[in-house]
Amino acid sequence: MVKPSIQRSHHLSAQQHERLDRATAGLDGPVGVVDLEAFDANADDLVRRAAGTPIRVASKSVRCRALIDRVLAREGYEGILAFTLGEALWLAETHYDIVVGYPTADRAALAALAKDEEKLARVTLMVDSAEGLSLVKAAIGTPAAPVRVAIDLDAALVVAHRIWLGARRSPVRTPEDAVALARIVAEDPDFQLVGLMAYEGQVAGTVDRPLGGNPPAAVIRRMKKASIAEITERRGKIVAAVRSLTDLEFVNGGGTGSIESTHADPSVTEIAAGSGLYGPTLFDRYDGFTPHPATYFGLSVVRRPAPGIVTVAGGGWIASGPPGLDRVPSPTYPFGLAYVGTEGAGEVQTPLRGHAADELAIGDKVWFRHAKAGEVCERLDSLHLVEGAAIITVAPTYRGEGQTFL
Repeated sequence: MVKPSIQRSHHLSAQQHERLDRATAGLDGPVGVVDLEAFDANADDLVRRAAGTPIRVASKSVRCRALIDRVLAREGYEGILAFTLGEALWLAETHYDIVVGYPTADRAALAALAKDEEKLARVTLMVDSAEGLSLVKAAIGTPAAPVRVAIDLDAALVVAHRIWLGARRSPVRTPEDAVALARIVAEDPDFQLVGLMAYEGQVAGTVDRPLGGNPPAAVIRRMKKASIAEITERRGKIVAAVRSLTDLEFVNGGGTGSIESTHADPSVTEIAAGSGLYGPTLFDRYDGFTPHPATYFGLSVVRRPAPGIVTVAGGGWIASGPPGLDRVPSPTYPFGLAYVGTEGAGEVQTPLRGHAADELAIGDKVWFRHAKAGEVCERLDSLHLVEGAAIITVAPTYRGEGQTFL
């Protein structure tokens, strides 16, 4: 149940701002905070949307072990989708059931995995080609136990045999492709085929209402509807074909933006999600759900160069993906601040203009929301976890624990 104090808004309410300011009054920017009431409400809502399908936590969107632990302790969450093998080996010191969501060419990490029987039982590698599997084979030598392997399927929608809508993730698109690779895995005693994965990014990662209205929302709706129908049919055929060769422990699909349609696919046994826990600005423009903004960073005002303008230290934390305004952090509180067009978000300083600037003093904080989820943790050593108007703990990010995997 969503607590009454949490409001469904794309902006910090005045009440939330006051709580965060009180909680962090003695801290200078840059400071990262997570509103745990909003975070927990988001975790509950993801489970509600998944309607009984287990959620595998996408660690790249969290990048803080304390918060990964917090989520995995809740009903409805099972396992981690890691983004590198090095990360998976590190997490496997304390966590079970980790799937590496992307192929790896990290030979040193592969060799380390192959020597550790306990981690071999906990970690699943992702492959999408015989070439990639050969690299793994050469790196592992004779493993202490069979290496768990999953096959990554390409889930993009291809129109007229030439227009690719979605990520170009994998060469495996058809039942024949999947069976051919599955046979290679299954026939090698050093490997154990345990799963399939298909991430329909053109559904999960495409906003319904883009900034500037291009492409139009109606076009996006048609694309998503067609893509959901296509991947549901194709993924089902691939899963059936591979299951005729061997049992599978899991079929992973989707992301925060496609939970409902991925859940509706009977071939999927688990859904990957993580970004929806933090509620970054990417999700402000989806129609089917509205996460609570839960994670913010505060930057200190260091200049007042002119009436109506303040300058904060730092701020150029641009999100990955196609360059554009939707990848820039959003100044969220005080209300009414915007970037100066000639400078934007800067490497060392960021000027902001607006009527609220004259109410800010040197040393005050401006609160921002990042465009994506876990990437902000690559800039911060810690996250201050807030309940009410108090910091209940300071949790290190991956960076704060000395881990930088990409």
